[in-house]
Amino acid sequence: MNNNRLLLPFASLRRVTALGITLIIGVSIAALTLLPIDLPLSSVPGSDKVHHFIAFGALTFPCALIYRRAIRWILPFSLIFGVLIELIQPYVGRHGEITDFYADALGALLGLMMGLIANVLIMQLHRKRYTARHVVPNVEGYSGKHDA
Repeated sequence: MNNNRLLLPFASLRRVTALGITLIIGVSIAALTLLPIDLPLSSVPGSDKVHHFIAFGALTFPCALIYRRAIRWILPFSLIFGVLIELIQPYVGRHGEITDFYADALGALLGLMMGLIANVLIMQLHRKRYTARHVVPNVEGYSGKHDA
């Protein structure tokens, strides 16, 4: 039997959770980057590039952490999403900048790497806990088979 199924059940729940969180973050990014600049949100401290970096890191992190199969498409999706945002911004009174896209791409890569690293660490922890609970002690005369 596949160890991953034993260690982390509810694969469909993990998938829905990861995709749901990613969708919510994506919609939030779209709304915040395509709204007019004169909103109070424009007074949030920090560089615009830092905001893009953090937002796109947050976009890729959940899928990399919770649903690793999504990494095949989450990075290309986030890069295309970043390009589209920068192309649309001039039409909604904002300024599309290539440096914003660079921040998006770097943030997406970092979020992906951090999610994958966290996923590996969590899987190792689950494996240790699972094997610690399910190891049969080495007792003389015990064959590992249950007597009927």
